[in-house]
Order: sequence, then structure tokens, then C-alpha cells
Amino acid sequence: MSLQLLRACRLPLMSMRLTLTTSSVLSGEYEHLPICEEWAASAKKAMKGKDPNKLIWHTAEDILIKPIYTALDRSCDKGKPIELPGKYPYTRGPYPTMYTQRPWTIRQYAGFSTVEESNKFYKDNIKAGQQGLSVAFDLATHRGLAHFY
Repeated sequence: MSLQLLRACRLPLMSMRLTLTTSSVLSGEYEHLPICEEWAASAKKAMKGKDPNKLIWHTAEDILIKPIYTALDRSCDKGKPIELPGKYPYTRGPYPTMYTQRPWTIRQYAGFSTVEESNKFYKDNIKAGQQGLSVAFDLATHRGLAHFY
């Protein structure tokens, strides 16, 4: 469905309304893409009142990217059920904002034979930009066995 038609009708699609906000193209602002209101309400709550429209961004090629896409965004998926992050059956994740508000972390799974070696490695990686630790413990610890077995 075209944006012009949505703008003219503001039809509810699949029992979900879409919000369109437009800005002046001449003023250097861009037009916001339609965002599912049900998702926007959940996301706003998860974001502690912040505006989910702020999650819309554009690439270096000026392609607008929405924080969420549904079956309504693809003509071949129009008849499919709408699944949203944070909503049953949770096929798109347990939280409404998932990785739109907090991206994936960069981690390296590692561990060495001594605590000192491992600690040095982790500290060096964190200084270099690693965002979290994925610690490789010894085999006995992985299997839940005490070290004296």
C-alpha cells in the first residue's frame, strides 16, 4: 500500500493503525516511515517515555530504516499474522525494543590456562573496544564437577 493512500485514508490494517508523521522535505528533514502504533506504545514504555520515532535512522545512502518491520511492509506477506517483539508468541524476542535501543555487544569467547593470562587478555580486549566478556572456563567447571575429581 502506498504512503499516499495511507495518508489519505489512515486505514487500520490487520487491526493495527499506522502512524505517519511528515516533515518538510525542503527544510532538510525527512519523512518518517509508518510505525505500528501497538509496537510504538510497547517500545515507548520500555524506553521510559522516549519517542520510538527517534529510532528511525537513515544510512549513508539516505535509505530510511525503521526500528521494526512487519508483514505489512512486504506485499507478499500481507495476509500473514503480525508478530511483534515483546508480544506473544515471542517469535521476535521477549522485549519490545530488542536491539534497536541497545545493539549487540562485541565479545570474544576465550580463556587461558592461568587466571593471570586470562585476566590480562580480557583487560587488553576491553581497552581495545570489546564490550563484554564471554569466559571459557576449564572443562570440569563446564561440566559442573569439582576440581578435585
